[in-house]
Amino acid sequence: MRRIAVLLPMINIIVGTAGHIDHGKTALVRALTGIETDRLAEEKRRGISIDLGFAWLDLAPGLRAGLVDVPGHERFVKNMLAGAGGIDIVLFVIAADESIKPQTREHFEICRLLGISAGIVVVTKADLAGPDLVELVKLEASEFVAGSFLENAPIMAVSAKTGEGVAELKDALASLARHVRLKSAQGYLRLPVDRAFSVKGFGTVVTGTLISGALHVDQEVEAVERGLRFRVRGIQVHGQSVTKALAGQRTAVNVAGVDAADLGRGVTVGEPGRFEPVSTIDCEFDLLASAKPLKHRAPIHFHAGTAETIAEVRLLDRAAPVEPGSRALVRIHLREPLLLLPGDRFIVRMFSPVVTIGGGRVIDIAQPRPGGAAPRLSRKAAAERARSLAGADAAERIAILVDSSARGISVKDLIGRTGYQEGEIEAIAQKGPFVYLPHPAQWVAGKGWVEGRARRIHEVTAAFHRANPLLPGIPKEQVRSQELGDAPEFLFEAILQRSKTVVAEGDILRLTTHRLHLKQDEETALARIEEAFAKAGLTVPALAEVLAASGVDPARARTLLQLLLRQGRLVRASEDLVFHPSAIRQLKQLLAAHKGEQFAVPVFKDWTGISRKYAIPLLEYLDRERVTRREGDVRVVL
Repeated sequence: MRRIAVLLPMINIIVGTAGHIDHGKTALVRALTGIETDRLAEEKRRGISIDLGFAWLDLAPGLRAGLVDVPGHERFVKNMLAGAGGIDIVLFVIAADESIKPQTREHFEICRLLGISAGIVVVTKADLAGPDLVELVKLEASEFVAGSFLENAPIMAVSAKTGEGVAELKDALASLARHVRLKSAQGYLRLPVDRAFSVKGFGTVVTGTLISGALHVDQEVEAVERGLRFRVRGIQVHGQSVTKALAGQRTAVNVAGVDAADLGRGVTVGEPGRFEPVSTIDCEFDLLASAKPLKHRAPIHFHAGTAETIAEVRLLDRAAPVEPGSRALVRIHLREPLLLLPGDRFIVRMFSPVVTIGGGRVIDIAQPRPGGAAPRLSRKAAAERARSLAGADAAERIAILVDSSARGISVKDLIGRTGYQEGEIEAIAQKGPFVYLPHPAQWVAGKGWVEGRARRIHEVTAAFHRANPLLPGIPKEQVRSQELGDAPEFLFEAILQRSKTVVAEGDILRLTTHRLHLKQDEETALARIEEAFAKAGLTVPALAEVLAASGVDPARARTLLQLLLRQGRLVRASEDLVFHPSAIRQLKQLLAAHKGEQFAVPVFKDWTGISRKYAIPLLEYLDRERVTRREGDVRVVL
């Protein structure tokens, strides 16, 4: 039986290499870790790295680094990009015998654009250059990184061949690692896959850097971009089998229920149903000073995480091309949908020739909005919105998303649009300009919008009262469909609960101040209608006759009848028969004396002295009221 190791709590960081081809990145990793990261036969034959390589190193007790060795050749920059996205610390490599070269510059720009904030400049192959040349290269490196995130980084000379400076480099890494902002294990699971393959006897295995959340054995997960769900069978972290992997760890995952051919580099493993891949993103974009002007609708190669796809850039904040060395707000349309969230970094490469020209930060992802599609924004309005989102904190971002979503937005959709934790969203929604509806709705609406809808409901109800003074109120469903369309019913109810001027009574709405005020002729007609039925007992006159004799026009007479029925001053037994409640009470008292007896229609007619015209509707009414129960051709008094 295989022994399962349980990892003690440990700080996990990802260290990546960057630099020109043949500047000794792989040899440096080997010197630090003792692990050979070139695994492909072609790599061993040609002596260069073609694809990503991985190793690990314990820097100190409780401090472990996963190392990602990237290829330096210009033809394999896309492979380099697939490994650079999860890096916390970069070992920026410059060979002492060659100094700064083309891919040194390109890799540096990539690291800068990806927002990597910490690193060490490593002058490798110190054994191939004299002390004076090493110092010269250090000086050149210092000038090269001036003004960047590496401006104050250590610059260290190392020889992988002789071991010179390796121990000191480890110490410097350990010191730097203690101050790096760690990836959140409390976040939602996101594992960008950099490899997928099959292992005989185990099945499908995927590997990647866990950039957020945690992964458990037996957990159900999803390849978000493919919509495929499968189960985690086993997990390895740095060669050890574990039951759980955390953000910041290089992870190999044995999965069941999916073939390796259905996965691959660029897929993101996440929680089922948590996020959706997106095809349109609004971004803050930096065009490198070395690039050519970037035109509206220019085709590009887009890289984010381990994914790459063809895309098109659309300029939001200008009509003229983006000038080299400047920042712009852009909308990028991706050919293949990817899992992206606000804050994610990306790299853009020119469509042809394929060279790095810039990169940036995702500001917003354009998913369908609940409650109907949002109105199409002009380019100017879209730019203003993107500019607001670019500088927004969590509360401001949620406010913008809520305000721009018809009728508010669910907490689930806010998570999908932002990646924020549910508790963080709820805490923000419970204060500020929001109305938060907790379980089971979990909905956030703008306080101004809710108050506006409440005013509209008041106005519609008041207008109905003015037009229909004899009716108690307006049908509730009529108001809901008119003012909120296909909005969730709970939202309408929440607005009503917050209203101080409109009250719901059954299926109608009325103003709290609404009272019936009858005219003199209406008061007289009301009394006539009631009296006609009170005198008639069970042999009531035709409804039309009573209304015609009421003394008011037919429309008002029918309204007065409805008022009497609602107030319980009359009782409707059928569409055409209405009785006074005193007659119904006497009938129920008569039947109470026959409790438990069976009877047929003729007997009922004898008991009451009424004809079949009245008997059948009354018996059906009594069945509904559960005074009697029909059993075939007879009834029983209950």
